[in-house]
Amino acid sequence: MQKQSKIILGIDPGMVVMGYGLVRCTGNQLQLLEMGVLRLPTREDNYIRLQLIQQKVQALIVQYGPHDFAIEAPFFGKNVQSMLKLGRAQGVAIATAMHAGLTVTEYSPKKVKQSITGNGSSEKEQVWKMLQRILSLEEEIPAYDASDALAVAICHHFQTQTEKKLGSSGVETKKKVSKKKAGSWEDFIKKNPEKVR
Repeated sequence: MQKQSKIILGIDPGMVVMGYGLVRCTGNQLQLLEMGVLRLPTREDNYIRLQLIQQKVQALIVQYGPHDFAIEAPFFGKNVQSMLKLGRAQGVAIATAMHAGLTVTEYSPKKVKQSITGNGSSEKEQVWKMLQRILSLEEEIPAYDASDALAVAICHHFQTQTEKKLGSSGVETKKKVSKKKAGSWEDFIKKNPEKVR
């Protein structure tokens, strides 16, 4: 019986450069489909750049038909304006994936590094070297934004594999949760009486 394969699209959001990486997972076998960056014109209006992000994510979804969508969560910086812009870029990418019916999972940069190298404080170069080993890649990196996105996709694969091994329903649970509407506080209190003091 042939193993089913799954395609994961990973995104490293940004308003100047957005990284993307796609992998095909067949059991424990991983194959790079594409990785690259979308360089956004800095002289353009922010809304034009957001539109370009939406168009690129949609084009990747149409071209590759991924099953899952993984995105890096913005790390918290001191510059509020930069964080706001990054949040918008991430939001547009997420909304595009959700509109296409994909399951969206978000990973912190530390979680991604930990998953790939075993160390949540790894440098980008270390992450890339490990990705080369995992995927048997010879080529040079186009940009670290691309390898970051690829790392997010592979982190998602590792996480779903771990959930399967632990007997959790993993992604299916996330799918069900993401399609349900948020309940009221009353529902929350009924379901979690131990959290109310």
